Amino acid sequence: MEFRLPFTPKPFIQKLAHHHKLFLAGSCFTEQIGAKLSNYKFKTIENPNGILFNPISISENIISYIDEKMYNENDLFLNNEIWGSWSHHTKFSDVNKAQALEKINQSQKAAHEFLKNADWLIITLGSSYVYELENKKVVANCHKVPTDKFNKKLLSALEVENALQNMLEKLKSFNPNVKTIFTISPVRHLRDGFVENNRSKANLIAAVHDLVASNGNCFYFPSYELVIDDLRDYRFYAEDMVHPNYQATQYVWEKFTTACIDEQSLSIMKEIGMINAAKNHRPFNPTSNQHLQFLKTNLGKTLQLHQSNPYLDLTAEIDFFESGINNF
Repeated sequence: MEFRLPFTPKPFIQKLAHHHKLFLAGSCFTEQIGAKLSNYKFKTIENPNGILFNPISISENIISYIDEKMYNENDLFLNNEIWGSWSHHTKFSDVNKAQALEKINQSQKAAHEFLKNADWLIITLGSSYVYELENKKVVANCHKVPTDKFNKKLLSALEVENALQNMLEKLKSFNPNVKTIFTISPVRHLRDGFVENNRSKANLIAAVHDLVASNGNCFYFPSYELVIDDLRDYRFYAEDMVHPNYQATQYVWEKFTTACIDEQSLSIMKEIGMINAAKNHRPFNPTSNQHLQFLKTNLGKTLQLHQSNPYLDLTAEIDFFESGINNF
């Protein structure tokens, strides 16, 4: 007897490879997948403005990278003696206005240069709800400012689609070769309400599928469906019953690698996985000849992998094993 209906996403026609540059933007689920890609030595940049949830902020910030916008004092606001930006996460805020601007503009420059030659843009949308200031500006982060200072609004599917389509058109002119993967975060925004969360996700899903159908370089990966419809059990959520737990994230990651990453890179990932395991190994006797041979063997494997794939950045791994050998 079957108690669940497993779901296997269709493989992408074009797939990610280790020599590609991957630009990730969006919700906290973006950072979870991005961390795994980085761990396997893919070239990535994640959320240059910090975590973003709504499609307006994501679109506006990607356009700001394209335009290489430099922020100035007029773009900041002061709250509780801390300078922040309505376009950025609180990690960019600072008690010193100049330092806040420096962090923001350094990130803008890095994002512009990376996106210019990126092969893939991976966007994870979290919510159709936006928070507007009195001047109708949509904020990326409320910075713990009281909610009565904002107007909360649910974007329609058409508004979501228009915002993202505008971004895609500018992106095409800036980097014609970049391909975009859209995915919907399975994190449940229950502070909005159960019904409201479903309406929000539905608008995102409808908009994204229309975009993928009308843009040849756009793809959809079903993170949302894998958690909500395949796993569909509170066992796969953290204690808050809102965020997917480690098992759920790992399940989505395994489906992502199978559907979206090419065969050569999957093979490389296995080798990197073994090297990572060797780095994390804690020897019973670190002064033994056996451990010395262990370090030499894994240094050889790492050097060989780097020679076969010079675009991989294995500097930290090579330094780790060489340092261990030199300490004998």
